[in-house]
Amino acid sequence: MDLKVLLDIARKSIFTYFDNSLILNKQFYLSNYDELNEQRATFVTLTLNGRLRGCIGSLNAHTFLYEDVFINARKAAFNDPRFEPLKFKDFTNIKIEVSVLTPPKKLDYIDRYDLKEKLIPNKHGVILKYNSNQATYLPQVWEQLTGFDEFIDSLCIKAGVSSSCLNDNAQIYVYEALKIKE
Repeated sequence: MDLKVLLDIARKSIFTYFDNSLILNKQFYLSNYDELNEQRATFVTLTLNGRLRGCIGSLNAHTFLYEDVFINARKAAFNDPRFEPLKFKDFTNIKIEVSVLTPPKKLDYIDRYDLKEKLIPNKHGVILKYNSNQATYLPQVWEQLTGFDEFIDSLCIKAGVSSSCLNDNAQIYVYEALKIKE
């Protein structure tokens, strides 16, 4: 798969929000890149001056790759509740990263120590589900949160639960990501 086309779709998706007189030629992309017709889940991450500026994605494939990238790019730019909508003056300075996810697989574990042995840093993205709470970290988050304990504790905080949930049947799913960034 030519991953650069995903960056092109993401950037143009955001740009056409600012200038709606321009329209992406969806048929061109779909007829020239067969992979864009596959159902895949993606995340689009935006950074500005090296800092997170938006990150939105899908954990499960529910639409075609083209659509998922297009929609998630716009959501990352304009609908991430952690940030104000992207301003046009910042558009040229953002860096875009697109991650194409494998389907999540449930990871059975006995306790925190067993989980530590089974998770592979920088390879596994992790979804934590506990009661009605859920959070995920992409595999690249391992680069920022060094070590298993910091990664898992931060993921629990993100989900709004105590890290003791791992002793109480919290569900863990793992996935991998094929990523490209500008």
